[in-house]
Amino acid sequence: MHPEVEQIEPGSCPKCGMALEPKEVSLPVTETKYTCPMHPEIIQDEPGDCPICGMSLEPTVISLEEDDHELVDMSRRFKISTMLAIPVFFLAMVGDFLPQLMPEWLTPSVSQWIQFVLATPVVWWGGWPFFTKAIASVKNKSLNMFSLIGLGVSVAWVYSVVALLIPSQFPQTMQYDGLVMVYFEAAAVITALVLLGQVLELRARSQTNTAIKLLLGLAPNTARVINEKGEEVDIPLEQVKVGDHLRIRPGEKIPVDGQVISGTSSVDESMVTGEPMPVSKNTGDHLIGATVNSLSSMVMRAEKIGADTLLSQIVKMVSEAQRSRAPIQKMADTVAGYFVPIVIFIAIAAFAAWYAIGPEPKLAHATINFVAVLIIACPCALGLATPISIMVGTGRGALEGVLIKNAESLEILEKVDTLVVDKTGTLTMGKPKLIKILANEGFTEDEILTLVGSVEVQSEHPLAEAIVEGAKDKNIKFVDVENFTSVTGKGVSAEVNGKKLALGNSKMMQQANTEITAFFKQADELRAEGQTVMLFSVDQQPTGLIVVADPIKETTPDAISMLHKLGIEVV
Repeated sequence: MHPEVEQIEPGSCPKCGMALEPKEVSLPVTETKYTCPMHPEIIQDEPGDCPICGMSLEPTVISLEEDDHELVDMSRRFKISTMLAIPVFFLAMVGDFLPQLMPEWLTPSVSQWIQFVLATPVVWWGGWPFFTKAIASVKNKSLNMFSLIGLGVSVAWVYSVVALLIPSQFPQTMQYDGLVMVYFEAAAVITALVLLGQVLELRARSQTNTAIKLLLGLAPNTARVINEKGEEVDIPLEQVKVGDHLRIRPGEKIPVDGQVISGTSSVDESMVTGEPMPVSKNTGDHLIGATVNSLSSMVMRAEKIGADTLLSQIVKMVSEAQRSRAPIQKMADTVAGYFVPIVIFIAIAAFAAWYAIGPEPKLAHATINFVAVLIIACPCALGLATPISIMVGTGRGALEGVLIKNAESLEILEKVDTLVVDKTGTLTMGKPKLIKILANEGFTEDEILTLVGSVEVQSEHPLAEAIVEGAKDKNIKFVDVENFTSVTGKGVSAEVNGKKLALGNSKMMQQANTEITAFFKQADELRAEGQTVMLFSVDQQPTGLIVVADPIKETTPDAISMLHKLGIEVV
């Protein structure tokens, strides 16, 4: 409101009291490099194509703002080229094999000119990226699959144009009613099919990058910094500096890695650990960026920001794994290096053989077989299968919470004979569920569940959510509670109809002056089975045990059985 007011530090406007906004948001300068998915040794400062294989380079660091402009462009080329190539294919095939179906005005000459008009934009607009990559491969003396595609398609188109414009220059044996057979449909259809392959490849790469973007999206966009005046101001996450004091309110994501300097709370770290149970945090405890503060407000000191946070390191590891090379890929690269020149040599030999001893029209047969050898031998699978499978595999793994160190680890996975798994979230649902209630004399299970559910409905703790859901499943109606209190690391307390209730661990019972010796044996036996046990008291008297556990997934037995059949031991 008052642009004349400027100050170096964040704060409030001295005139109107509004929070000051940064005049210019200066993001940390990071030098973006571009590399090839197939050849990680290729690193450039600008986007472009790989000088070895012709694939489009991608940034080494994925950002949330990055768009899929190349996928959009290639998809547009594919759609338009396909719409033009289909009628070209129809005219060529029907005209050759079912000419009686063609209308009278659509003579062979008219058909060839229509094919020329439709196929030319397909080849030279739709396929232009292939030609630029093919030319680059020749300049770099590194022939690749685009060399074969560019040469084959261009030869088919040029031959057809010459045959269309000056058919009289061809031998009489090649002419039919003054026309020479053209192959516009081959050039157009091949271009459309290669475009389809490029779209599928780029889509796979885009989905892989989406996995990384989802990881990046876990971090909050802003942080609430406490300045030297003690004022709390929201600033962009990129402006947080090491040593800044940050306020973390309940339900908010922790912006960066750091340490608690005041306050106590519980933090949901399932994003990192997979454990559904929140972790108690007190002064001096470490906090991980992108995890969620559950219960109460805390103040933290920022210690690791930007690329140094644990989340950034995870993203970096996934990115490096996608660009890593499996041993089999090195062999494929070696084979591809010899493959393309050999294919070109064979294509030339095929042309010479058909032209020398083939049937009439010799030039037409020689040309079409030359093109056929180039196109059919295109080493797309040889060159793309390994890197694309690695990108898709590591990206899909990241989405499912599986971080793969590198491509070599992925390749040798077939040799694994023992699988060590973390139970929580892997074999189990990853979410607590009310299992049972053990009531002492004088109380029924439903009575205890009514009281406990009425208290826990006030809490945001995952265990409280499990109890509330269990009560709702039994159609329990909650009652009003008073003086609800949540004690971090212990439990909760409240009053119902003048009765003092306490629910939590042994420390909570001690705070409520409840003798819990009678609970020990049962509670220990249940905990030994991997279940979480909460103690419940009414007016300082032990009332019952609330048992919560993380249930096994329905698919777990079948999955373990399948692994056993494969000879893999599960630990």
